[in-house]
Amino acid sequence: MASGGRSNDPAGARRRRAAAMPRDERGRFVRSARSGGPPERQDGRRATKAAAGSSGSEGPSEGATKAMATPVKMPELGESITEGTITRWLKQEGDRVEADEPLLEISTDKVATEVPSPVTGVLTSIKVREDETVAVGAELAEIEQDGQEGGAQPAARGAEQPQAEPAEAGGDEAADEAARGDARAEEAAPPEQREAAAESPPPPAAASEQAPPPAGAKGGDGGVTTVTMPELGESITEGTITRWLKQEGDRVEADEPLLEISTDKVDTEVPSPVSGVLTSIKVREDETVAVGAELAEIGGAGGGAAGGAAAAPEAAPAPAAAEQPAPARTEQRPPAAPAGGDGRAGGAGTVVSPLVRRLAREHDVDLGQVKGTGSGGRVRREDVEAYLARRAKEPAAAPADGKAAAAARPPAPMAVPLAGGIREEVAPASRLRRIIAERMVSSLQTSAQLTAAVEIDMTRVMRLRERAKQDFKAREGISLSPLPFCIQAVIAAIRSYPNANSALDQDMRLHVYQDVNMGIAVDTPKGLFVPVIRNADQLNLSGLARAIADVARRTREGKVDPGELSGSTFTVTNTGSVGTVWDTPIINQPNAAIFATPAIVKRPVVLDDPELGEIIAVRHMMYGIITYDHRILDGADAARFLQRVKQVLEAADFAGELGLAREDAGR
Repeated sequence: MASGGRSNDPAGARRRRAAAMPRDERGRFVRSARSGGPPERQDGRRATKAAAGSSGSEGPSEGATKAMATPVKMPELGESITEGTITRWLKQEGDRVEADEPLLEISTDKVATEVPSPVTGVLTSIKVREDETVAVGAELAEIEQDGQEGGAQPAARGAEQPQAEPAEAGGDEAADEAARGDARAEEAAPPEQREAAAESPPPPAAASEQAPPPAGAKGGDGGVTTVTMPELGESITEGTITRWLKQEGDRVEADEPLLEISTDKVDTEVPSPVSGVLTSIKVREDETVAVGAELAEIGGAGGGAAGGAAAAPEAAPAPAAAEQPAPARTEQRPPAAPAGGDGRAGGAGTVVSPLVRRLAREHDVDLGQVKGTGSGGRVRREDVEAYLARRAKEPAAAPADGKAAAAARPPAPMAVPLAGGIREEVAPASRLRRIIAERMVSSLQTSAQLTAAVEIDMTRVMRLRERAKQDFKAREGISLSPLPFCIQAVIAAIRSYPNANSALDQDMRLHVYQDVNMGIAVDTPKGLFVPVIRNADQLNLSGLARAIADVARRTREGKVDPGELSGSTFTVTNTGSVGTVWDTPIINQPNAAIFATPAIVKRPVVLDDPELGEIIAVRHMMYGIITYDHRILDGADAARFLQRVKQVLEAADFAGELGLAREDAGR
């Protein structure tokens, strides 16, 4: 080189300066006294004078102060969450981090999330390693702050980097900053790459002074908006992406459907929160994530995509060394310990959801032995379930104790193998179908279920309905079906026998509910849903009819609020709407019972007439059916409950609620 000066070979000068910087035993930069200049801080930057106009005397200025170490703690993520597990560190010791930049990923038994950095500075110490579990409030790391956090620092700290510095001083600071990144990359790179980097041409001034913005950063006239998994109900903790309606680069308007998600209770669309361009999709189809997880990013008003495209040419001439710190940090990361059947990840870098961890822990599964089918080989719940099904078919050694035997027991192995040699069409079950299957089998395994029935003469109800239905439809705008009459009778029976409106908890304590939240089983093209009419006991006959019609319509149209699909205390299923005359319904857990209303049919019945004695007459007859939890209700309790329902329906004392004279009701 002609002169060897920094102006002609800035990259070489930065590397020589970085090589001469002192380091501690971990390879981090440490302070050293420079002759004729202020001491270096731990992040390699020189402390400036306390005031821009101070004289250049020897040694450190009086206003220079030591950087402050800020602890990073395990955050509080909810009242019932007391601990969390470190799943991945996004930064390593010695890395620089900006305020609010993601620092690490944590997971709990309910949610997986990122923890942002509280301040701008250098990550000096990581105190909790990956896959370790610590309590809320525990110290995870330390960050040595820059002097730029004026609001949290003394006034002298804010003067460490004056805004109006000479251009040469600013260039010296930038060179020091770049030298640290070059030095970290060169340490981990092979000799060939270091030689190639030494011969590479210097980067453009714009690229050296300012790092390129990350993908999805602000651009154009709008910022970046993050789309997250919405909260769909108190009991819903995760959701599955079933379909993206827009792709990266597409423009989307505010409130326009962006994607479809599915939970164990509802399928719904997620609208775009803003207008703009979909710049990044972070969760792919068929992946399951926790509520609050980031799904995508939208750039404002065409700015997101344009900004990213404009930044690409500027980032292209960046030196090769800038691409190497990431793999270098990955090599320094300690490998995660193999799983021992406790649900931890089986290899370094494996990240799984808390649901998968819990499932693996309950069934004593080593996640390292499970092949993931998610994005990047991520292990999903379906992968663990498939592994359990395969393991159930293989002969296994006897577990050491009863607890291990319970954990290793297969969920529900098929008793009879499928027939072969038959023409068939194999179709995968939908997510909703799998959920219904799991819930039904789980219900039968949870409670001791029995079914009882009585014959109910519905003739008076049907005659009353026939007289009132025209006026009722004109007044209410809906048809009057027999179902509201049956629900009114069930509510009357609950008032007489309140234990039917109860549930058992895990400690075998009986919770008897004072309000009746009536679940209504609704048949839809997608499958069975059970929306809830809250405080149904406070509605009259007309109010019940309106509520049933409204919730059934919205459920079939896919417009029901997810919060309406949980919280029932008793359930009614109307199997008679499709002509079924008998049914043995399965309890909707954690309810104590479910009542079925099959079809009302005309058939000859023997009646006792006061004057004629026994006569045969054609009557409208229905079976009133109840499936009950024998842990809560005995057979006699269920029989008395049914008799009360029968009494109310056969008396048919609903004329007043329908606006009919009482004497007309019995005709």
